[in-house]
Amino acid sequence: MNGIFLSIVAEILVKELDKRASGQAFEVLLSEGDSKSEFPLCPPKKKDVSLEEIQKKLDAAEERRKSQKAEFQKHVAEKREHIKEVQQKAAEENNNFSKMAEEKLNQKMEANKENRTAIMAAMNEKFKEKDKKLEEVRKNKETKEGEEGTSEN
Repeated sequence: MNGIFLSIVAEILVKELDKRASGQAFEVLLSEGDSKSEFPLCPPKKKDVSLEEIQKKLDAAEERRKSQKAEFQKHVAEKREHIKEVQQKAAEENNNFSKMAEEKLNQKMEANKENRTAIMAAMNEKFKEKDKKLEEVRKNKETKEGEEGTSEN
């Protein structure tokens, strides 16, 4: 649809200038006629505002400011409460972790102590058995020496 596209809507003329993949360009023309009285070039005169109306507007603005401030303070308080809850939860989890780590360490230390005691008891038992064997060997040796000594005489 290359070309000029004209459309008249309520005394407004829209003319398509260019149509591309990146966008479109239009020219909008206002028709001249009786519409000048409807669309004045100068802004309308402001009505006189009374002191009471000004005061009402100021009061309304002050109320809005107070409301916004209260809402902001509420939001900040909620954030602070959330931060406290998060910190408390983190401290509790840290405390629980510390307790669990301490319990595991104590259990390992107790298991190591029991293993060491068992190993020491086993070693003591072996040494006692060796001592008994040594004692038997000494007795046998003494009895043999005693027999040899008596047989030589």
